[in-house]
Amino acid sequence: MSQQMDSSLVLKIAEKFFIKGNPVTAKRVGSGHINDTFQILTDSLNEPDYLLQRINHYVFKDVEALMQNILIVTEHIRAKLIKEGAGDVYKKVLTVVPAKDKKLYYIDENSDYWRVYVLIDPTQSYDVLETEQQAREGGRAFGRFQEQLTDLNSNSLKYTIPDFCNIDFRLKNFHQAMQRNAALRRDEVQNEIEYIIQREDQMRSILQMAERGEIPLRITHNDTKFNNVLLDKGDKALCVIDLDTVMPGYVAYDFGDAIRTIINHAAEDEADLTKITLNIPLFSAYTDGYFENARHFLSPHEIESLIEGVLLFPYMQAVRFLTDYLDGDIYYKVHHKEHNLQRTRAQLKLAFEVETHREELNSIIHTMANKHLIHIQ
Repeated sequence: MSQQMDSSLVLKIAEKFFIKGNPVTAKRVGSGHINDTFQILTDSLNEPDYLLQRINHYVFKDVEALMQNILIVTEHIRAKLIKEGAGDVYKKVLTVVPAKDKKLYYIDENSDYWRVYVLIDPTQSYDVLETEQQAREGGRAFGRFQEQLTDLNSNSLKYTIPDFCNIDFRLKNFHQAMQRNAALRRDEVQNEIEYIIQREDQMRSILQMAERGEIPLRITHNDTKFNNVLLDKGDKALCVIDLDTVMPGYVAYDFGDAIRTIINHAAEDEADLTKITLNIPLFSAYTDGYFENARHFLSPHEIESLIEGVLLFPYMQAVRFLTDYLDGDIYYKVHHKEHNLQRTRAQLKLAFEVETHREELNSIIHTMANKHLIHIQ
């Protein structure tokens, strides 16, 4: 899909939806890597503005299921907010705007898929956390999101990306890439391969807990980057966004994914591994905020699984980067020949730091659980 698109064409697509007022301005917004997003302003001063998104149907192959998932989740949350008497409900949950043919999306003449949400404004988001207050709000937002969906049957949602967080699936792909050795790079990454293989069994801990029936399958977000939380001007969490990967999962997945993106002092692809150290204050703040809302539903076993999620996610991301490196960089965009290897080493260093500080991090989890009056057996 082209990164450039004439604004008049975007406005014509916006007219295919049940928006109030006439669309007059289209402006590209956002920092997402999957979908193209435009802010649509209308000529009506008394009605909301909108977000128009082109859905990447190469990543999300079943757009019908994707949009049904989002509608089910947002309407479930909306009903709860209304019942609670929450003010400004439209600011606290995404609102899907249907197309004029009554579908939740529109297909243009190029076979591209589009959707529209009501614009939540004014808000702000951050690609990188800057304060403990922001980390705490992120924890509150994702804890609240999970809590709001605890009584929604996980079977009501489809898997938009099957096996997205399944480490068995990721390791299977990794071993196949080793066998193929398509880019003739296997011999140069023996240390990284050995590190991954040595930890395969322990990284199955969440799946093993599920197999023993210790943790339930819930509805989880599965992409808990901090920029998927909208905050007000005072940095208070308003709404969780980017619901494309909302599907059945385990709470430790969301917790681990969030921690992976906030606990690293350095960038995801930092070349200088000495810079990769843990930001413990941000970890503590996020965990504190998370338990504030998640304490209402978490079981003791789920609490015990959280540290396993923290261990799993940098490891799993390293597996994915190294798989792509062995295959010749066919999935992730790279900026130089060894970019995926650089990413792999950075994530393995982060995994090592988490592993080294496991007891300290788990102690913080238990301390915060006790603070919020959760009794761990």
